[in-house]
Amino acid sequence: MSKLSASQVRAARRERRDKKKKIFRIATTSVVSMIALIFVISFLLPSLPIFDRSNDVPDGPGKRMADQGRQHIGPGDTHPNYNSYPSTSGWHYPQPLAPVRWGIHSTYIEDEYYIHNLEHGGIAIFYNCEVDCPELVSQLSQVVDKAVGGGMKVVMAPYPGMTTKIALTAWNFIDIFDEFDEDRIIKFINSHESSPNSPEPNFR
Repeated sequence: MSKLSASQVRAARRERRDKKKKIFRIATTSVVSMIALIFVISFLLPSLPIFDRSNDVPDGPGKRMADQGRQHIGPGDTHPNYNSYPSTSGWHYPQPLAPVRWGIHSTYIEDEYYIHNLEHGGIAIFYNCEVDCPELVSQLSQVVDKAVGGGMKVVMAPYPGMTTKIALTAWNFIDIFDEFDEDRIIKFINSHESSPNSPEPNFR
């Protein structure tokens, strides 16, 4: 084997040096990217109120109501009274009339529409104010926006005539109260959203 010339030796050393520098740059970039990703995740997670999905059949939170079935009816059809106000199960419209769009609604949604949402494992959040209540609506909206943005099935709307300012409903469960309580709302959503307690939790 012939001996390498001085220029060939220098070229080989240069090539090895360049390879080491390239590997170092790649490793450094990877580490920096990983640190940045961890930082972003740790920054965002505390600001997200919804970050858990329960796969168990819940016994709460909220009051359990007797199941009134899930019979489909047409507009104008009469049916027995619901056993809660707002309702948590019972007679409702089929597709394409229901379920309604997930997210925030500014007008009242009749029970016969949103019960289909509950049937699909959704949560309905209602508010009732004798006078305009922008602060409460804003507080509830922030929770709902984050939940829906995280892929959860939640609908919000005004519901006149309730005995309390706030009502949370899921299939066969209801929780009613007067003062905004973010932790209480989040716990209800995390427990009941897409719960196997609902008849069709895998549908949207």
